[in-house]
Amino acid sequence: MKVTEHLHKSKDRTLVSFEVLPPLKGGSMQSIFNTLDALMEFKPPFIDVTYHREEFLYKKRPSGYYEKASIRKRPGTVGICAAIMHRYGVDAVPHLICGGFTVEETENALIDLSFLGIDNVLALRGDARQFEDKFIPEDDGHKFALDLVKQISEMNTGKYLDQNIQNGQPSEFCIGIAGYPEKHFESPNIASDLHFTKEKVKAGADYIVTQMFFDNQKFFEFVDACRASGIHVPIVPGLKPLTKRYQLNSIPRKFFVNMPDDFVNAIVKAKDDEAVKEVGIEWCIAQSRELKAAGVPCLHYYTMGDTDTVKRIAASVS
Repeated sequence: MKVTEHLHKSKDRTLVSFEVLPPLKGGSMQSIFNTLDALMEFKPPFIDVTYHREEFLYKKRPSGYYEKASIRKRPGTVGICAAIMHRYGVDAVPHLICGGFTVEETENALIDLSFLGIDNVLALRGDARQFEDKFIPEDDGHKFALDLVKQISEMNTGKYLDQNIQNGQPSEFCIGIAGYPEKHFESPNIASDLHFTKEKVKAGADYIVTQMFFDNQKFFEFVDACRASGIHVPIVPGLKPLTKRYQLNSIPRKFFVNMPDDFVNAIVKAKDDEAVKEVGIEWCIAQSRELKAAGVPCLHYYTMGDTDTVKRIAASVS
């Protein structure tokens, strides 16, 4: 079932969904099952599975020269999605990124997903590679998420890259995109960010999942701005609890989000790591309850492998 159908069927009830990371290469699928086994009691209608771009390593050769090698530290997104659907009967939402894919490879990946009965994708540009100061696409790849959305939408009409294909089988993907309550860090301002968000919706995006945020007012303002600009697709808030003191600096640096003064002060005053975690959990619970009271269609939690914390938060607002 499509994500939008789940959201529509829920009517006035706020759903709960989760996002998981593939295990590091060499890891076990059991780690995913351990996470989701503990969260199935909340009856998530869909589970997101992230996709990670390749990274480059330099390996020293016997000659003394260094060889550039490409690796993926967290492969397996498609297989994990298939396993989730088979084991739990829950819809899986694979993330599909521009980085590291040519348009042909993107089309082939979409065909694989369609053949597996996966009819939801989250279309993202993806991050720059480590040690690169800007996003660099493949030579024949998409530079922007908008272009990726357009390609998926065209496949939904039966249009493939090979123009000799006549009467191509249309795919049926429900397309999600990312939203940024505090704007994407590369956008000059909110208005520009909203413009490109609207362009993606016009191109075929069906719903929005937001970047994490710690100030609900930013989310409410983002929703209001979207509606005022003519964006009327469902908007799902993405939430992540802060559980370690160092995240007070690492999260804003990596995700370009701000934290409210009251929250920061409470973290700073926490006497030890356990106290920091309690502050973070309680803050996320309060966020969740306020968002639920406001009638959001779904609360989407970024698990980041911390099952116990996310379970405690979900249980407090269910």
